[in-house]
Amino acid sequence: MNARLATLVALALLVGAASLSAQDPRLTARLDAATAAEIGAIVASARTAGLPVEPLVDRALEGASKGAAGSRIVAAVRALAQDLAAARLALGAGASDGEVTAGAGALRSGADPATLTRLRAARQGEVLTVPLGVLADLIARGVPTDVATGAVLALARSHASDAEFVALGRNVERDILAGAPPAVAAAVRARGMPSTLPPSSPGTAAAATGDKGTTTQQPPGRRP
Repeated sequence: MNARLATLVALALLVGAASLSAQDPRLTARLDAATAAEIGAIVASARTAGLPVEPLVDRALEGASKGAAGSRIVAAVRALAQDLAAARLALGAGASDGEVTAGAGALRSGADPATLTRLRAARQGEVLTVPLGVLADLIARGVPTDVATGAVLALARSHASDAEFVALGRNVERDILAGAPPAVAAAVRARGMPSTLPPSSPGTAAAATGDKGTTTQQPPGRRP
């Protein structure tokens, strides 16, 4: 081995040692050395790009807890990093880590980046973490992506509060558990939210919920 090659090898070993020492100890404690090194590199790249890195570490640890192979853990973490980057791009450089993480969850559920951008435009100056979480949850519950997107965007454009987004998600979940088709549950509940409900006529609320009994007219913007 000539002197130049020996120097290059020594430098490579030093760089590798420095990289390992900089890794999150949670990774090195739970993963084999090769997997921990690959995950560490992904985390380092994400940190340099200004992306939240805790979700990446969590995903790796989740894979370790499930006994997944190292290659599968690396692939899952890399895919999440790509979703985080796409969410950051769609939401804008000013998005918080929480918004980017929620945006990545929405993308993984089936939403597209354009939806995230439209949601940002519809709710300028307001935090999007809750609306994005509700969007992901609706899609995960079987609501068609376009219906879920329409429901969440309608609420955002009406300046609904986070509590109203949470109420939408809970009501849709309850209706689905009661037997309503996911698309119908989301569409009806979105129309019936206080911020979006048009003036009602006698029996409108009953027709929306399927109640065949006697009804009384509700004040505009209120569901029974």
